[in-house]
Amino acid sequence: MKIDRLIGILSILLQQDRVTAPYLADKFEVSRRTINRDIEALCKAGIPVTTSQGKNGGISIMEGYKVDRTLLTSKEMQSILTGLRSLDSISGTNRYQQLMDKLSAGNNVCSADGNIVIDLSSYYKSSLAPKIELIQKAIEEHRLITFTYYSAKGESRREIEPYLLVFQWTSWYVWGYCLKRQDFRLFKLNRMLSPKGSEKQFEPRERPPYQVAPEEAYPPKIDVEVLFDPSAKWRLIEEFGPESFIRTDDGNLLFRFGFADRENLFSWLLSFSGQAQLRKPDYLREELGLLLEKMACQYRNDDI
Repeated sequence: MKIDRLIGILSILLQQDRVTAPYLADKFEVSRRTINRDIEALCKAGIPVTTSQGKNGGISIMEGYKVDRTLLTSKEMQSILTGLRSLDSISGTNRYQQLMDKLSAGNNVCSADGNIVIDLSSYYKSSLAPKIELIQKAIEEHRLITFTYYSAKGESRREIEPYLLVFQWTSWYVWGYCLKRQDFRLFKLNRMLSPKGSEKQFEPRERPPYQVAPEEAYPPKIDVEVLFDPSAKWRLIEEFGPESFIRTDDGNLLFRFGFADRENLFSWLLSFSGQAQLRKPDYLREELGLLLEKMACQYRNDDI
């Protein structure tokens, strides 16, 4: 990514008196022309980079320009590097490790293990990494992406302008402008099938700040009341917090919450086996009972 390369080039220039364009091109595995464009970008950003020709020529930071090394403390640098390590856990590459090496050159913040480990990978890492790489490239190049998307409403074909990769609610999403819905939407990567980068480029549009609360992405439409066996207490605390239920006189746990749809509610309740009893609403209690009867009949079928 360009921003990674720019930070890496700046780090090298701050630590070495002079380097050559071929050296930087080899270091970052890009062309010399790309390095020249990067140097121009650093100059436009206000970094006084100078170039000189001749036998001892090269690229350097203007003499007298200094960066206060106390700008970042060791603990602050460790926090930055911990975040970068977490990105390598899902990217399928070591690009962020290379950036860490450049950022930590000249000090020992990477010589010792940190006390925080963040692993953003998942059981779906083999399928997620290519999607993330494709989306990152599309965002950088302002290219449309197309994919088949699966949701509770069914299957649909989508074409979007991608703007952000988002890790939220323990899953990866892409946030972009959906040409079908004519609005900004959040798409879960695990529900995307066969994503493809398009040759079409788009002009980035003015977009609202990304602020998607769980209630906006999954608006609660169904208020439920469930009675749980005390043995389910650990799951309620883990998934919804200790304030999500009250203890009844007989020792059971009364849970009240809002769910986005019946499918998620039913699958969640069934994961508790006999530890959960849906009490309200009555119409869903009846539906769940019929579903359980149907399942029981399927498993009593002697012809299988």
